[in-house]
Amino acid sequence: METSDLSVLRGMYAAEAAYLAAGGPGRASFEPLAPFFAPDVVLHQAEALPYGGVWRGHEGLERFFAAMSGAWETFEMVAQEFLRTSSPLVVLTHVHARARATGRELRFPILQTVAIVDRRIAEVHPFYWDTSAIAGACSPR
Repeated sequence: METSDLSVLRGMYAAEAAYLAAGGPGRASFEPLAPFFAPDVVLHQAEALPYGGVWRGHEGLERFFAAMSGAWETFEMVAQEFLRTSSPLVVLTHVHARARATGRELRFPILQTVAIVDRRIAEVHPFYWDTSAIAGACSPR
């Protein structure tokens, strides 16, 4: 049986896929994604990444999606495993991505913790195994 926290996360992933399919940052509206995130949501990205840093609020998430879109031509979530289905959720995602600047392709895992408060995503911590490989793929030599 699916938890309400997991249904929030799955709903956000579906809205995110639709947002990106519609053109993503600058082309599609963030509005379908907004209800899944708390107004004061915090996303922590490893500093070594091209889109590293702490992103706060809906405006911060819009800037994050723009930075991700600038780094990656494609960013496909190939497989996901939900290791914990109540807040904080734990999700293991396998990614296949192609860097926009170099055309290099990578496959890598991301482990995320996702805190849900009042049926909205409040905080996200993604953990990357090799931030150096990701940064290198996105940077022309």
